[in-house]
Amino acid sequence: MFEKVLKELERLKEMKQVTIPIHADGEGYIDKECPNGACLFQFKVLEEDWQNIFNSEKVYCPMCRHEANSKSWYTNEQLAEGREKIKGHITNRIHNAIREDAVNFNSRQSRNYFLSLTMNVTGGRKDETILPLASKEEMELKITCQECNSRYAVIGSAFFCPCCGHNSAEETFANAVKKIKAKIDNIPHIKTSLETISKDTAAITCQSLIETSLNDCVVAFQRFNEVLFGRKFPATKVRFNSFQNIEFGAEYWREAIGETFNDWTTEKEIKSLKIFFQRRHLLSHTEGIVDQKYIDSSGDLSYKIGQRVVVKEADVNLCLSIIEKIIQALSNKTQNI
Repeated sequence: MFEKVLKELERLKEMKQVTIPIHADGEGYIDKECPNGACLFQFKVLEEDWQNIFNSEKVYCPMCRHEANSKSWYTNEQLAEGREKIKGHITNRIHNAIREDAVNFNSRQSRNYFLSLTMNVTGGRKDETILPLASKEEMELKITCQECNSRYAVIGSAFFCPCCGHNSAEETFANAVKKIKAKIDNIPHIKTSLETISKDTAAITCQSLIETSLNDCVVAFQRFNEVLFGRKFPATKVRFNSFQNIEFGAEYWREAIGETFNDWTTEKEIKSLKIFFQRRHLLSHTEGIVDQKYIDSSGDLSYKIGQRVVVKEADVNLCLSIIEKIIQALSNKTQNI
């Protein structure tokens, strides 16, 4: 009676996989997600590059650089929707088999009997085609890797190429600048929002954002210099954290290319940068309390020992503008090395 159903169940039992197409977005990018449970960063990869450039054995997360094979990068949404589509596909195939058995059963019934039985199957659909998974909306930030030319897209920031894992000093610095500017530019909005809860909370939070932004400036400067110098002059051993010190860092570049920070900025800008870097050091190691070492290293006589340094939004913006100026000059000077 259920010959079609039994045959369909046998076919399903032998079925090794079900292929579900994935639609690219309007710009040709497909959705991916980091399989590292602590990250789960979502990004997009140009479908053409995913097929032609990417290594199926190793793909990297643009945020945390987690490594996994190419089959590991489906998003949670894709997996959930895919499971539902497979469930629906299997259910539909069985339903269609039952429908065929019902037709066969009904065709064998004699109309001469006083009593006859018929089987009626409702619901389901005849079409067994699996529709493609939908794509999320386009991501604004499009990136082309300097090393392998693969193209990918993210929201916010990315630090590594998903194709080759390359860490671009320029891209990392650009992301850091974006983060710093976003924090500083949004402080008025954050303050207004938090003041509805507590003025104390608003003041503490905003001051912390300003101070951590100064720290971000120094770290971004240090990281860019370390990566670029290491890439251009791998044979030169650089002392740990040298680029957190303006004078030490400048000397490395002077010996390598014959020019350095002072050649690309004014004396006033370098003096301000030294002060900002030393204030960041105080905030990181003494909670911002001035000591004699700070006065000697920075030349800042506006504070006495025991005072606490004050950092304003304007200080962060000035610091950022100076290091951007230096980074641009470094990029230009080392471009052909």
